[in-house]
Amino acid sequence: MPDYNAGAATYWWALVGLGALVLLHSLQQLAGLGLSMQLQVLFGCAVAMLAGLFPVRIPGSKNSFAAGEVFIMLLLLMQGPAAAAVAAAGEAFIGSARTSKRWTSRLVSPAAAAVSMTAVGTLLHAITGRLHDGSGLAEALALLLAMGAAIVHFIFNTLLITAVVHLKRKEPLRLVAFLSSFGWVGTTFAASAFIAGLLVQAFKTSGVGVMIGAVPIIVLLLVMLHYHFRQRESDEQAQAVRIEAAEREAQQSARHLLELRESEQRFHSAFSHAAIGMALVDAAGLVLQANAAMGKLLGCAETALTGRNFKQHVHPEDVEMLTRIWRHLQQGDGRDTMMELRCQRGDGSVVHVAMHSGFFSDRNASAPRLILQAQDITARREAETQLQHIAYHDSLTSLANRIRFGTCLALAIERCRVDPKHRFAVMYLDFDRFKLINDTLGHSAGDRFLTLVAQRIRQHVRPVDTVGRLGGDEFAILVEQLAQDADVMPMAERLQKSLAQPYNLDGTEVTSSASIGITFSSIGYETPGDVLRDADIAMYRAKAAGRARIALFDASLRAQLAAQVNLERDLRRAIPAAGSAGNAQLSLAFQPIYRLSTGRIDSFEALVRWNHPELGPVPPSTFVPIAEESAQIGALTAWVLSTACAQLKAFQQMGMENHKPRVHVNVSGTDMCRASFVQQVAAALLANGLEPRQLTLEITESTLMHRLDSALAVMAQLREIGVGLSVDDFGTGYSSLAYLSTLPITSLKIDRSFVQRLQEGQAESKDTEVVRAVITLGQALGKTVIAEGIETPAQLAQLRNLGCEFGQGYLLARPLSPEMAAATALVDLRRAEAGVPPLPQPDGGGTPLTPWAHTSPAPLALH
Repeated sequence: MPDYNAGAATYWWALVGLGALVLLHSLQQLAGLGLSMQLQVLFGCAVAMLAGLFPVRIPGSKNSFAAGEVFIMLLLLMQGPAAAAVAAAGEAFIGSARTSKRWTSRLVSPAAAAVSMTAVGTLLHAITGRLHDGSGLAEALALLLAMGAAIVHFIFNTLLITAVVHLKRKEPLRLVAFLSSFGWVGTTFAASAFIAGLLVQAFKTSGVGVMIGAVPIIVLLLVMLHYHFRQRESDEQAQAVRIEAAEREAQQSARHLLELRESEQRFHSAFSHAAIGMALVDAAGLVLQANAAMGKLLGCAETALTGRNFKQHVHPEDVEMLTRIWRHLQQGDGRDTMMELRCQRGDGSVVHVAMHSGFFSDRNASAPRLILQAQDITARREAETQLQHIAYHDSLTSLANRIRFGTCLALAIERCRVDPKHRFAVMYLDFDRFKLINDTLGHSAGDRFLTLVAQRIRQHVRPVDTVGRLGGDEFAILVEQLAQDADVMPMAERLQKSLAQPYNLDGTEVTSSASIGITFSSIGYETPGDVLRDADIAMYRAKAAGRARIALFDASLRAQLAAQVNLERDLRRAIPAAGSAGNAQLSLAFQPIYRLSTGRIDSFEALVRWNHPELGPVPPSTFVPIAEESAQIGALTAWVLSTACAQLKAFQQMGMENHKPRVHVNVSGTDMCRASFVQQVAAALLANGLEPRQLTLEITESTLMHRLDSALAVMAQLREIGVGLSVDDFGTGYSSLAYLSTLPITSLKIDRSFVQRLQEGQAESKDTEVVRAVITLGQALGKTVIAEGIETPAQLAQLRNLGCEFGQGYLLARPLSPEMAAATALVDLRRAEAGVPPLPQPDGGGTPLTPWAHTSPAPLALH
């Protein structure tokens, strides 16, 4: 109901709702009648609806009359208001469906008819019910009342429907205007009631036979009335047409001579003073006459144009087109032509012109002539050119945008398909430090950087190559006309060398580098999207290889990407399923961390494991980066944290309540930068009844230093509640000592790469000194130092000699299942309580001895 305001819509719904209630009530009353009475009502309704398909339009009015009104009134007089309301609604629905396609009209018309007929019919029966004597006067009075009721029904029904229109237009309802058009329609409604009353009287005296015989008579009368009205309208229209034609012919005859005299004067006036350039030329193009606007358009006086060939003012490249069109115009069917061409002004400048050419009738001329109308469209053509440039070029660098580049690439693919010798390559470029430039110097500096990059790229490509900016700091180069694929490599190397030179951004010198991925037409492509996809894959391979590299695409890259996409999908499914019984792919392993001086278990590190249903065990080094790239790391960390805390609670319930076991959990930089992470950690501890000191969160040094500003606030809040913080892989991230001394961390973990380079008998090697420095630094700062990756007795001995307090590694214990970890911790605790040494000193032969070299505790069930 888009054109209904609030008032009209409210009225419409109220009227439709009331009509529906009236119809339901009427049908309920009819259901109580006998079968014969119901058949009579059904027959009357059917005849009324059928008659509604053949209305008789009233002359001089938009209204029409249907024979169904007779049968509606007949049902009212014989069967009561309920039957008449159903018949009136049906006839109104047929009429509205025939004249309107709007569902609002098709619903409101039957609703209004039902409401009106019920109200009027009920009133009529109430009045006529008081006439009981059966006299002729009473019958006549009942007939007059029926006619009055029909008229009232027409007025009331029309007012109900008309009110919708007036409410929509917010116009007052003018009864005077409505009653002025009453005329024929009110008369026909009264006649319908009169006929119905006569039929009722005849039925009372002669039975149903009279009723059946009256139907064809009524139909015949309506057909005759319809024919009479149509014939009357036809005669009136024909008379009006004849009068109009006679008047028009008289006026044309009177004006004909005047128009002929004024025609030539108007033409010359219009020709001379027209705002657009106009000229008369002969068949060869010789100018016979030109107006001032044409002279101004071509940059010379109109008198100078007369006697010269118009082709002399047309751009040489467009003369042939003009000649061909004129020749076709003279040899064809004489239809006017429109063309756009370039004309040359007197000063040599070019103007774009829209020219209309057509025959000019001149009875005094021996040969056909042409009239030219020329309009300057230079501004429009320049605007179109500018819009086309905007649509297909990048607004910042003026390079081809993604749409334009894709079009050029599609043409190159098609040329290669037609001629396999036509080789091409696509280079995909991405700059390694663009985000840093934007974040530190601002977006204006970033835009300036991209502009300088575009200029350098243009300087190192050929005219046949296409350079495009695909978005952000991603550029692409379409290199065509290659003799062989290897020819593109020197260009890529020169380009990369040029792009690595410093950039001056408003007084600030910055450097960047480009990772370039290249793919070739020899692979066999069908769509531009496939080419860009593979070039993009190659570019990411270059980034993964260390950035500022060039990588060539091969089919294995696509397979690797597909495998990564599949792993990402499977990981997304595995994380929610990890908590469901019988469907867990993710699990935790617990590797003990030992106090090296005593050999006792100090804590555990929780390590996530993924047992893929098809691929088997997937290493964390594979799926954790995928989780970070696909924004699943938060969900993965939440599961690991919750599961580790729940497992630690299970350890305590097995007899270690007083021991308070502790666990280390690895988290990502993304987690440490989320303000809600503190509440997440606190909730996990609270849900399992753990103390904050039992949990230590580990974050790698490189990740911490890269996102230090965002992580500091979260780290401070975690330390406030008592959670430990550890820097993992310490020594590999080039962290600043100034930062390290102020960070709220509790421990450092020496990276395994330093521990594994410790060799027996080389106590003073460089690697040993590095480890010694880390241990000394940690002790000086009051941080706990943990060595990871201990795999040989020699490494263990050196670490103990260097004063390293804690360690973990395969020599001491591999990652254990939760059951084995609990059993190991419980046995170690019982040994400590019994005073049994847990870790014998290495013997002289350097035999690798682990805490459990002589003890294999049975797994303990966790409840």
